[in-house]
Amino acid sequence: MSIVKINVLTVAAEQREVLEQRFASRAGAVEGSDGFEWFELLRPVEGTDQYLVYTRWRSEEDFQAWMNGSMKAAHQGGGEGGGERPKPAASGSTLWSFEVVQQASPKS
Repeated sequence: MSIVKINVLTVAAEQREVLEQRFASRAGAVEGSDGFEWFELLRPVEGTDQYLVYTRWRSEEDFQAWMNGSMKAAHQGGGEGGGERPKPAASGSTLWSFEVVQQASPKS
């Protein structure tokens, strides 16, 4: 079965739009990765300042290959035009890991 990685990002109210725009303009980098199955950016509705970045992968090995490959390269590069990287929109990050042990989809 698949594995799920949830990156919990603490984002101040004034940085929400910045974070969402950065994800919107990420140019689909993860979608072409081997073993990638799903992505969702979840905005908090009430009671928290934490966004959830949900990804599902075929295996832990596929996730690690992405982390050590294209994801690492994208986060180490400079800003647009080779300038300085912009300040992070999130003030904290925690990675949760899960194995999918059961799943269901809507009946047709």
